[in-house]
Amino acid sequence: MQDFRNLRVWQKAHELTLEVYKCTRQFPREELYGVTSQMRRAAASISANLAEGCCRQGDTEFSRFAQIALGSVSELEYFLLLSRDLSFLNNDEYERLNNLVNETKRMLISLIQKLRSQENAGNKNSG
Repeated sequence: MQDFRNLRVWQKAHELTLEVYKCTRQFPREELYGVTSQMRRAAASISANLAEGCCRQGDTEFSRFAQIALGSVSELEYFLLLSRDLSFLNNDEYERLNNLVNETKRMLISLIQKLRSQENAGNKNSG
């Protein structure tokens, strides 16, 4: 079991979450329980699933939580697009957040691939 705070992908996801919270402060008040809430939950879910996965037994379970985090990144990616199209985010804010999303997504995919290869190597050695 490792400390999730030491994972670079968790650090990047946490940075993304903080940025989402900052940007959504300016969203219309009537969206507090709509897009604002959805974006914040999706962003926080990325880091939370990585933290939970770190304390699980083995690469298989950790990989499953990283996969859930990847789903949350994709959900956030959509809400960023929606927010831009609704003019809640300007193009600069959208690009900055979208770049963080893409970087986080790449890091998650890399982590999942690493965990799966370790899992497969373990299965070959035990068989």
